[in-house]
This record gives sequence, structure tokens and C-alpha cells, in this order.
Amino acid sequence: MFKDLFNKKRKYAIIPSENSKRDNIPEGLMNKCPECGTIQFNKELEKNLKVCSGCGYHFRLNAKERFQITLDDGRLFEYDSDMISEDPLDFPGYKEKIAKHQEKTGSKDAVITGEGTIGGFPVVVAGMSFEFFGGSMGSVVGEKVTRAIETAMNKNYPLLIFSTSGGARMEESILSLMQMAKTSAAIQKFSDQGGLYISIITDPTFGGVPASFAMLGDYIIAEPGAASGFTGRRVIEQTIRQKLPETFQTAEFNLKHGQLDKVVSRDQMKNTLIKLLDLHLTKEETEYGE
Repeated sequence: MFKDLFNKKRKYAIIPSENSKRDNIPEGLMNKCPECGTIQFNKELEKNLKVCSGCGYHFRLNAKERFQITLDDGRLFEYDSDMISEDPLDFPGYKEKIAKHQEKTGSKDAVITGEGTIGGFPVVVAGMSFEFFGGSMGSVVGEKVTRAIETAMNKNYPLLIFSTSGGARMEESILSLMQMAKTSAAIQKFSDQGGLYISIITDPTFGGVPASFAMLGDYIIAEPGAASGFTGRRVIEQTIRQKLPETFQTAEFNLKHGQLDKVVSRDQMKNTLIKLLDLHLTKEETEYGE
């Protein structure tokens, strides 16, 4: 009896490693949260507006996805859809990079502009996509944003801009930097006319965009955890030779230090925008289609 007891083979449970878990996930079926590691079906993630159900981490959205969940019925009348970047400086490989990003994303450049309604209020909107060239601001981005501002001014519509960017587009050099002054001047004219501009900061927003139009809103809102600033954390630490707080440049940090008016979760963003529009406007004042 005792002999059989000790000779009996023991059974062990095999715990799969993190790598094996990841390798067994079919392509395009599930997603893993980079913040907490929660694995969830992509369809469920999309139903939750691409916000992690485990920790509330906000995955990045492109401009088309942003408009789909923000505008009434997701309907956008797009402006300047045929505008594409040239290669004014004959920068090596620039045309090829543009073509590659256009094919990959289905967009012409890093921003989409147009008009629609939010809660029945007509608005002019601009949405940037980090997936296109890191959301970098070149001549096309600056021109499309400026035209959107001017259209909002001419139609007396509120202006909403969803920003995300890695900075100025180095392949266009000084022409890219000029967009900062151009968009800022347009915002100033819009403000002088009494226009309402709501700026929404999404992750990440750096460089020339927050140094210009993204931080000039009458209201400046950010999604939770959205990182923003002029330059990155590592560069600042190397410059001042000091360790920065772990929360440095997050939306919560910037709110605490007076750089934002409010941090709003994605599921509450549309309602918040409707409240702000309702506070300043009536539907009769800005009848859509006029």
C-alpha cells in the first residue's frame, strides 16, 4: 500500500508564461492593455470606446474613430479631403514615407477637418491622428487647421480640435514651424470675433501643436492620462539634471498645475462638450446648414 502511494506519479499544473499567452492570441481578435495587462476582446474594447475595463487606460483613437463617437450619428461633412503634402525641400525619402502612411491609414495626412453636429449644435471640428507620421504638423496640417478656423469664423460655428502630435514635421523644416504662427494668428482672429474654441488634448500631444493652437482654447480639456508638453520627459531631465515625478506631463499633473481646465473620461466627453455648447449657445443662434 505504502509502496503504491510513493510510486504514484504526481500531477502538476502547467502555468503558461506571458509570452505563450501572447502567442496564443489570434491576430486581430484580442488586445492586451499596456498599463495593467488585462486581455480583452477587441469587440468588447470597441464597445467600451477603447477604454480598458480593468484600469481605465485610454487607447489611442484616430480622427475617424474620434468623430464616430463624438459627432451625432458619426456624420462628418469633410473639408479639404484632397489636400496632400508636397516635398518642398526634396527631403530624401519623404515622398515614399507619405505614400506609405497614406496606404497604411487610408488618410491623406495627419488631420481631418470638417463640420457636423454634437447634441444638435453645429460645430467645425479638426481631429489629428498619431498613426499618420506621428501626428506631426507639416504644411498640410497647418493649412487645414487654419481653414477650419476661418470656416468656423465665417459660419459663426464653435470650433473643436482634438489634438495629438509628436511635434513639427522635420522633413518640412521651417515651413513646418511657420504653421505654429499661422494657426495661432487664426485662433486670435477667431477669438476677437467672439468665437468659442474648445481644445481637447489626447495622448500624446507634444512639440509645435501644444506650443500653438492646442493650448489656446477657451476651454482646454484632456483625456485621462494623456501626456502633453513642449518637449519630452527625457530631454527635460537631461537638461535640468533632475529626476521628474512619475506623473509628470500627464493630464492629471497638468490639471493640478493649472495647464488644463478639466480631465474628462472618454465616455463622458460628448456629454461634457454638449454642456459647454449649451452654456454658450442656443440651437437657434447657430442653425445647422445656414
